[in-house]
Amino acid sequence: MELTDERRDLRDAVRGLLAQQQRGDAGDDRSLWRRLCGEIGVAGLAIPPRYGGAGAGPVETHVVMEELGRGLTCSPLLGSAVLAGQALLASGDTAACQRLLPAIADGSAVAALAWTTPAGHWDPGEAACAAHPAARTTAADAIQAIAEAAGADADMGAGTSVPQAIVPSVSSPDDWVLTGEAHHVLDGDQADVLLAAARTAGGVGLFEVDPRDRGVTRTAVTTMDTARRLAIVRLERAPGRPIGATAGSAGPRSAALARARDLACIALSAEQVGAAQRALELTVAYTKVRVQFGRAIGGFQALQHRMAGLHVLVESARSLSYAAADAAAEDAADLGLHAAAAKVYCSEALARVAGEMIQMHGAIGITWEHDAHRYLKRAHGAGQLFGRPSEHAARVAAAVIDG
Repeated sequence: MELTDERRDLRDAVRGLLAQQQRGDAGDDRSLWRRLCGEIGVAGLAIPPRYGGAGAGPVETHVVMEELGRGLTCSPLLGSAVLAGQALLASGDTAACQRLLPAIADGSAVAALAWTTPAGHWDPGEAACAAHPAARTTAADAIQAIAEAAGADADMGAGTSVPQAIVPSVSSPDDWVLTGEAHHVLDGDQADVLLAAARTAGGVGLFEVDPRDRGVTRTAVTTMDTARRLAIVRLERAPGRPIGATAGSAGPRSAALARARDLACIALSAEQVGAAQRALELTVAYTKVRVQFGRAIGGFQALQHRMAGLHVLVESARSLSYAAADAAAEDAADLGLHAAAAKVYCSEALARVAGEMIQMHGAIGITWEHDAHRYLKRAHGAGQLFGRPSEHAARVAAAVIDG
């Protein structure tokens, strides 16, 4: 895809800022995120101006994600502005968007979406948590919760007073109570805004949860890819405010989750393309200086053929990824098909390039003194994020076969 002048300028600005980070001029990850948002406005690119964003679109976000992928940059852009932010936009809840999106757009708040089970399907029809209206909480449930909190025996007298500090924190009859344990939550341990997908009687709904509530426990997990922050979010009768459709008709909210997942897959494919391109560049540069049998190994025809094949693979992955971003920008009817295809192909492309990178770097392929292993870990981790390639391949097959 040929970038416009504005998009090339955006790419160059992001690449220049990240180069400063690599030289140690930009400080830690948090300061880098503040600069990316404050100087370039990356978090608000795909958010409408009425909610504090730039009103650009998925292609501009795509350009930024590709640059972040090149350096395996640790950033909350994917989980906050893309996954959670686009779920909010797709929900159609104007009040929630006006309340939450401005801070997400300027980067002052990081948002997270707690959704999937340990299996990591990110299926819009499934959720790790369950929700029910707080007004339906029975007296027996309240007594049991109070007894557990107070450490009392099961037998409580009729005149026992209820300490206010342990009454379930429900602020209005419209609140819902959420319970469950969501895994693979991007930036979930440090999020300022927490959204949760939860099962209701009408399907899977979207809810806003206060991350500071006593019913919310967030735990960072150790990841193979050290530049990807994931967390487990546990909800124990945590109050939640429904976003989007009214309770009992969660269909539109499931559609919002589906769109958010598709846009996240497209953004992730851009990151994968950027990582694959940089991995290939590093590999080609290494073959020009690594001498074996009296000559640079890049001069051997067998390796030249392998690198040429990788070049074609990366370019075709980039074409498919940008085609998916264009489909998102045009709100195409087959957006889900484009997103699934990009997720499958770009995941496999990065995995192959990273594997070849390890092989061609020989003995230094797996060592902390070189970044080759980091690209391999990113390939495996990103391949599982938002659903396995085989699951998305099944979506493509179903669309092709069933029409």
